[in-house]
Amino acid sequence: MKSLFKLTILDKFILKQIIEVFILGVVVFTSIIFASDTFISLIKQISTYGMSVNIAFMIILLNLPAVIVMTIPMSVLFSTVMTVNKMCLQSEITILKACGISIKRIAKPIFIFSFIMALLTFFINETIVPITTSQSKTLALYALVQRNIPEGKRNFSIKELKDGNYLKRLFYVEKCEDKQFSNVSILDLSDDDKIQILQAKTGTSVLEGWQFDNASVYTISKRGKTLNTSWIEKTIVDFGSDIQRQLDKKNDGSDYNFVQLLPYFGEKKDEVPPDTLAKYQVRFWEKLALPVTTIVFVVLGIPLAITPPRVRHNRGFLFTIGIIFVYYIIRAFSMSLGYNHTMLPFFAAGLPNIILGLIGYIYYKNKSEKI
Repeated sequence: MKSLFKLTILDKFILKQIIEVFILGVVVFTSIIFASDTFISLIKQISTYGMSVNIAFMIILLNLPAVIVMTIPMSVLFSTVMTVNKMCLQSEITILKACGISIKRIAKPIFIFSFIMALLTFFINETIVPITTSQSKTLALYALVQRNIPEGKRNFSIKELKDGNYLKRLFYVEKCEDKQFSNVSILDLSDDDKIQILQAKTGTSVLEGWQFDNASVYTISKRGKTLNTSWIEKTIVDFGSDIQRQLDKKNDGSDYNFVQLLPYFGEKKDEVPPDTLAKYQVRFWEKLALPVTTIVFVVLGIPLAITPPRVRHNRGFLFTIGIIFVYYIIRAFSMSLGYNHTMLPFFAAGLPNIILGLIGYIYYKNKSEKI
């Protein structure tokens, strides 16, 4: 066991190149994921809900660990394929073979590095990601509830939409100074059977939403008939209830760790709806499958990176993109089957690793025996 982890000059030489490309891969893939998914989502929240830029930046930082967990296996694959392919192009593999060093021996430091990265992935995914994901949702909900109060503005209106397109509430404020509203009118269309109009002299922002004092409320039917007129000393318009329901509906267990998800196979099995239970159980197995992906990518990447001597250009990046594309196609397919109760949670989370792992093992074995 001691000799297994003892590093020689060859191991250090390979690891140095692997780590350099790995760091580059983390930066590149993290940037791509942020630009294509997280950043666009935050831009929509800023424009639709009036979220401040400072809070949006904090949410980006809180989402960073979850993105890094996804990019670690990709970056290990990228560094493996690029490094081994470069060694082939520079005839370093040929020279090592002539010295009696096998492919398995060359791959030893790469597998050690992938094993360490697998442990790191599991650690981050279990200790940091659940906390930051939960805090990110809480901060987003708080920001959307509080709204970005337009300090110093006069005669402005704010729309609150439902289902993305339909008007839910329309706010008109005469002026806002020192976080205090003056002469506020609200058109409330949240109820399908009636329309409410609220008028208040003053208002302010509180934790639960926007609070209005000494408000008059007029309730009108859809046909224009006045149903009720009332005076309320204090009322709060809660922006967060609908958003909280949406967050709860979309919750797939990403803010739970391994230990918190385990009871949903036993005593907590009947406490959640079947669809939510399926997501929790698939997420449980995915927390084990994701670190294994790091090693599977190395098993598949090494033989793909070993090219014939006649090939004179590095095809590592193309191989990386191809493997990642196939992995996520299989993953999306298996996860959807798992969420729909068509496939067992274990296989739904592990199917990409099983398929790519078998292909990689056969390919790796053939390469190591032929070379």
